[in-house]
Amino acid sequence: MFDIRPIGYVIGIIVAFLGVMMIFPMILDFADGNPHWRVFAQAGAITTLSGLFVSMSCSNGKSQGLELQKTFLLTTGVWVVLPIFAALPFLMGATQSSVVDAVFEATSGLTTTGSTVISGLDDLPRGLLLWRGLLNWLGGIGIIVVAMVFLPELRVGGMQIFRAESFDTMGKILPRATQISGQISIIYIGLTIACFLSYIIADMSGFDALIHALTTVATGGFSSHDASFAAMSGPAEYVASLYMVLAALPFVRFVQLLNGSARPIFTDEQIRGFVATLAVIIAFSTVYLIYSQNFVIEQAFRQALFNIISIMSGTGYASADYMLWGAPMVAVFFFIGLIGGCAGSTACSVKIFRYQIMLSAMSTQLRRIQSPNSVHVPHFQDRPISQDVMDSVMVFFVMFFISLGALAFLLGLTGLDFITALSGAATAIGNIGPGLGPEIGPTGNFENLNSAAKGLLIFGMILGRLELMAVFVLFTRRFWQAA
Repeated sequence: MFDIRPIGYVIGIIVAFLGVMMIFPMILDFADGNPHWRVFAQAGAITTLSGLFVSMSCSNGKSQGLELQKTFLLTTGVWVVLPIFAALPFLMGATQSSVVDAVFEATSGLTTTGSTVISGLDDLPRGLLLWRGLLNWLGGIGIIVVAMVFLPELRVGGMQIFRAESFDTMGKILPRATQISGQISIIYIGLTIACFLSYIIADMSGFDALIHALTTVATGGFSSHDASFAAMSGPAEYVASLYMVLAALPFVRFVQLLNGSARPIFTDEQIRGFVATLAVIIAFSTVYLIYSQNFVIEQAFRQALFNIISIMSGTGYASADYMLWGAPMVAVFFFIGLIGGCAGSTACSVKIFRYQIMLSAMSTQLRRIQSPNSVHVPHFQDRPISQDVMDSVMVFFVMFFISLGALAFLLGLTGLDFITALSGAATAIGNIGPGLGPEIGPTGNFENLNSAAKGLLIFGMILGRLELMAVFVLFTRRFWQAA
């Protein structure tokens, strides 16, 4: 019989921790003299007690550890259960959201997608704005741990290629995860503090600097203003661009840097590929804006730099309505969202390493055609790419675009137009943030979509955040037979 007690024990602890985190927005609203603090007190009590109850109920099974099947369930279960409790402040609080809207906002926050269904952000209680920022921040550090600890062991989408040089966790997932989380947490908190101070220097208010530091380092994109970064253009855009890039790099390289080894950060093929891709696209976009839209040089560079990095990293901030920049730039923004950042970062989408592996495989195949009697092996990071990694990456690409098409089709059946359905599916599965078009584009939000569409997008956000296969495997009969 499949014993879920170890899974329940871990999920219960994480849920209780989420409830404890509600103390911070509660204190802020109380200090502001806003009665909204009672919402966080109630939601925090419900969440913490529920988590503790589940954890204590399952504590007698924790010694069994986590086999592969249980690790799959835990990985997906955390991202399904947490948004339900994280939604309580939206459901009970000032936004008076519907259940679907509350869960959508919480899921978007925790998956660091950054899509929102809330308007009037400038007038909300500051505690609720802080809660949105904290959801992004918690989701950011959460996905790093998942990407560096769990996904390589689950052999998801080629992530196993990072097991040896990152952290070998097979057979001892939870103990090793504690050590990894400690190292990553120091770096993550340090980057957040540095980003906060940089925003202050860039003339942001203290509260805006806090919210945007939390959501920038998480590449989450939730803002404290309806206008997003259009309300803070200028030096703050350069600060955000720097920290979005840093957050999109592999955190294992920061761990190595912290331990005195700086060389890997400069020799990592992912980092070089990511930075080079950004540089080329930003240069093209800057020239295009100068000659096609008559932007002055600094404005063209700043807006191209900020918005390209924001979408490619999956942060989802917007400092301008790039839908007005012409069809070529709209196409650019759609496709760069499907590139993403580096594996083991807070960034989203397909990830740059998968494209690099695919290009290596294509190059090798071309050489085999030209020299059929020679031996050619694809390489990544100066190491041969094993066949199981290659298969995993190729299956990921196929499943990603099939999932994208299927979700877009289903969204279309709910009544959405083609552009909204396609870009909505891409932004959900890619965890990007804004879509395209007047409704869900950079100046809109997802508020007016119907409940069916929002439900599909919730599933898409979780699916994309967990690299697809970790979720899809739960729907196979063989998985439950093996369990």
